[in-house]
Amino acid sequence: MILNIVPSAQPGDASAAVHADMEAWGAYTKAMIDAGVMRGGNALESSSKATTLRIRDGQRDIQDGPYADSKEQLGGYYIIEVPDLDTALQWAARNPAASYGAVEVRPVMQM
Repeated sequence: MILNIVPSAQPGDASAAVHADMEAWGAYTKAMIDAGVMRGGNALESSSKATTLRIRDGQRDIQDGPYADSKEQLGGYYIIEVPDLDTALQWAARNPAASYGAVEVRPVMQM
């Protein structure tokens, strides 16, 4: 899984960096589809639209917003199928978020 870590946007300016670079995102997605490695993925709304739930002492604690206030947020993800970490890192290096945010590569847990 390739996680797109993008700068946190101001409320009302959700995912501005992502929208400003839609052509690069579209080309990156198409390259993975054409290579036959893409298995899924989604872009996510800004973390300012998140709702966080915790269960403490059997009670639901619900709050608006992300669980952590940070300068970056998860902007989306791709699920790819490649033979090894080196190949996954090659795809991660082409991810538009690598140039202004970060890209995390994480194996999907086998259940």
